[in-house]
Amino acid sequence: MRALITGITGFVGSHLAEFLLDKDIEVHGTLRWRSKTNNIEHIRNDLHLIDCDIRDGSSVQDAVKKSEPDLIFHLAAQSFVPTSWHAPSETLTTNIIGNLNVLEAVRKLEIDPIIQVAGSSEEYGFVAPDKLPITEKNELRPLSPYGVSKVTQDLLSIQYNKSYGLKTIVTRAFNHTGPRRGDVFVESNFAKQIAEIEKQKCKPVIFVGNLEARRDYTDVRDVVRAYYLATQKCKPGEAYNICSEKAWKISEVLDLLLKSSKRKDIEVRKDPSRMRPSDVEVLLGDCEKFRKATGWKPEIGFEKTLEDLLEYWRANTTA
Repeated sequence: MRALITGITGFVGSHLAEFLLDKDIEVHGTLRWRSKTNNIEHIRNDLHLIDCDIRDGSSVQDAVKKSEPDLIFHLAAQSFVPTSWHAPSETLTTNIIGNLNVLEAVRKLEIDPIIQVAGSSEEYGFVAPDKLPITEKNELRPLSPYGVSKVTQDLLSIQYNKSYGLKTIVTRAFNHTGPRRGDVFVESNFAKQIAEIEKQKCKPVIFVGNLEARRDYTDVRDVVRAYYLATQKCKPGEAYNICSEKAWKISEVLDLLLKSSKRKDIEVRKDPSRMRPSDVEVLLGDCEKFRKATGWKPEIGFEKTLEDLLEYWRANTTA
């Protein structure tokens, strides 16, 4: 069996590549010429890498044609919500046109792979307290350009299933983290700051944004297992939530990381530049639909996830 992962050098892509290799699946992956490959260096020799700009239709079609995939995992995206406020056009172009290019490549080549499209819980946006936990039937009311781009990917993918019979499966993963998570994401940024403080690279002050938001976290290693199961057991043309069904306050996430720190004198200081123009207050998911279809459930506890994340930054922060 062959799989194509778009955005294979990314945080999730690298973990998914490891998972698929362990299942003896031949793994192909797209990357841009300027992509950093740190995340996949340890498995690079086992991968079939293809230079590809996801925004260019002919480039994507060439990648799909070369890889001849049975499974496509479309992960390539501009995935950082705050960046979507500063670069909305780039976010919309990369995410929407990139998704369209994958679908069009499959349609034009007249092949029949199963296509997992990585949606996001950010699609739900504003959710009233009486509508929690969030099911797939909740309204989609995104509160960021990123969320809008993911809603469009979602709808396009389902439309191509209905119109052309493409085997598209949309997964709306809630927050996921773990080793290799980029330092622009809140919990990883906290862990990196703590690692730098421990190595005396900076003063014992950790800078934070909104600590009141609540997020439903799952370990990335559980999420990539869910993505694979989606291609094996879920119904094309449908969307599925992937989540732990427990929400953590960002302040609780910070407390857990500080508890694991070797320094006990760290001051927490608010940084106005870390605040968003509008923020989703609570993202708490219900994944009963996915659980019934696949039997999946998270296996790695959140405390373990954060321990592994902090150890990752300790190993990747120089004194």
